[in-house]
Amino acid sequence: MPASSEVSTAVALDAHDADIDRLFGSGGPLGPAVGGYRPRQSQTEMAKAVARAIAGQTTLMAEAGTGTGKTFAYLVPALLWGGKVIVSTGTKNLQDQLFLRDIPTVRQALGAPVSVALLKGRANYVCHFHLERTLQNGRLTSRDDVGHLREISRFTKTTMSGDKAELSKVPENALIWNLVTSTRDTCLGAECQYYQDCFVMKARKEAQQADVVVVNHHLFFADVALKDTGVAELLPSANTIIFDEAHQLPDTATLFFGQTVSTSQVLELCRDVLAEGLSHARDGAEWAKVVTPVERAARDLRLAFPQDIVRLSVNQIAPSSPFFPALEKLKDEFHAMLGVLEKQAERAETLEQCRTRALELEAQLERWSAGAVGTPAAKQDAKGDAVESVLWVEAFSSSLQLHQTPLSIAPIFNKQREGVPRSWIFTSATLAVKNDFNHFAAQMGLWDEPAHSWPSPFNYEQQGLLYVPTNLPQPNSSEYTDAVLDAALPVIEAAGGRAFLLCTTIRAVKHAAERLRAEFEQRKLPFPLLVQGEAGRTELLDRFRAAGNAVLIGSQSFWEGVDVRGDALSLVIIDKLPFAPPDDPVLAARIAVMEKKGLNGFMHHQLPEAIINLKQGAGRLIRDGSDRGVLMICDPRLISKPYGKRIWQSLPPFKRTRELPTVQAFRGAGTGSRSFLSDFGGS
Repeated sequence: MPASSEVSTAVALDAHDADIDRLFGSGGPLGPAVGGYRPRQSQTEMAKAVARAIAGQTTLMAEAGTGTGKTFAYLVPALLWGGKVIVSTGTKNLQDQLFLRDIPTVRQALGAPVSVALLKGRANYVCHFHLERTLQNGRLTSRDDVGHLREISRFTKTTMSGDKAELSKVPENALIWNLVTSTRDTCLGAECQYYQDCFVMKARKEAQQADVVVVNHHLFFADVALKDTGVAELLPSANTIIFDEAHQLPDTATLFFGQTVSTSQVLELCRDVLAEGLSHARDGAEWAKVVTPVERAARDLRLAFPQDIVRLSVNQIAPSSPFFPALEKLKDEFHAMLGVLEKQAERAETLEQCRTRALELEAQLERWSAGAVGTPAAKQDAKGDAVESVLWVEAFSSSLQLHQTPLSIAPIFNKQREGVPRSWIFTSATLAVKNDFNHFAAQMGLWDEPAHSWPSPFNYEQQGLLYVPTNLPQPNSSEYTDAVLDAALPVIEAAGGRAFLLCTTIRAVKHAAERLRAEFEQRKLPFPLLVQGEAGRTELLDRFRAAGNAVLIGSQSFWEGVDVRGDALSLVIIDKLPFAPPDDPVLAARIAVMEKKGLNGFMHHQLPEAIINLKQGAGRLIRDGSDRGVLMICDPRLISKPYGKRIWQSLPPFKRTRELPTVQAFRGAGTGSRSFLSDFGGS
């Protein structure tokens, strides 16, 4: 006989199912609240699965195809039965959309009396202390900075949140923001004279008291690693945690569960030591002579690699490389500067803060250096267990980063999920490879947890065509990008512009932009050309939608999180399959570990990763029930390699062709478009 608690849970689940049928039904409250709403079976089923996970305090991986309406499918049960809910999204833009649009819509439709708070990282909030300091010392380098500073100063007098996203007059990437926001290192905490009015503290307090808190993945995992973003205080009381765009979690978690120390951090500290030393302890040391050797050593460490961009694991650096003595020299000079700070720190709070930062930086340099000359690095997780990691360096034009990256985040993330029972929902349009969740589950340590995939309600066979052109060279050929553009130009003409060209490298973006600009001019094609890097992402997308016949060329940041509905986008061209570069130090180390266990690194890691990435890119094309368009994938490996079939079978079930005339006729041909299944090895 079942226990009474099991009976009551079953009764509650039946009641939830009935409620969801009513709420998502044609006569339910969501209809009047959402323009053009119509019931979708996959949305209703997903909402029931989320409600069950919430009621049972269990985990659910939920893949929902484009157009399912997954946001409402998790918000309705979360707002009604989720208790204290944390929703984590992929980007700050999605965070704002949830907080400003989606949650208010659902809350109003349901009449749910829940309070909602938005929590971002501290760099998003104006800091009264740093603003005041910047106004006083006037270390501004441009006229723009002066105007922006005036706007920010006015803004702080009227804003309730201090969130820089509210101040559209100052661009989000303006350098002035660095001078008027705090970091974990530069926050004075309770010692600050403005502590009572602090926007960061207010946001955290609101989050503490709210029923639903919207964060982003970076914030969530930064907090798990650093305990500095306010999420740590929220977690103990949370009943339900929902990760939207969950396919991004492995990369984000890897970033934060690892450790990075950079020459930029060293140079920033030197700048602050000089400023604070001259302000508060001018007679205590010759401050310029204290910091100059450290700055020189940091720059010399970067110059140990003459190339522009470098990514090398520590065992790929030759023992005779100048890198190792340069690192020792930096540690010695840094230690000397720290000695001066130890003597002078008590003279000012800001000097004490510099000393604390210097101690932390020295410890990080020591840890990395000890691993570099010793055995393979093992990072300690929360319980002190060893987690295998790879040490590697990354050089940019003017800085060098020393990374220690865990090879698997699964054991670390599993520790975070232990303890208080609560429900964990992981959802995205792309979690599985042909309904197989093993790759994502293994990365996140979600073995044996329930997983379900709901298909898109779109009629992909009628709405889209997958085109793989013939006679393209291999993707490693030097003529490859030009061959892609030769094949793409007649399709772009046939589509009347209205195209995304998604590239796997920035170099390909630049080359494609130069070539298409010249071709459009020569052929007198009236298509506006928009190129990643020539304006911000939001501005480029606004211009793309407004033009109605533009061609946008972008790399990774346009493969996902981009929603262009209607005729403005009718063609998505992908230059090659998005395999990670094989020389990536973290990937190489992961594959080596997998192959020691008898697994095939390509089939078990690189291929599923590429498929999930490709599904994201392909997902830009059909965003609405009335959209129609062509997905053009130029990579011949899709047809020629044995694994190609696994890739295209994971994509939406478009009709497929290799014939250019079929593509050119597609928009006019309607449902009568021919499909060349034989070229794809059948269905």
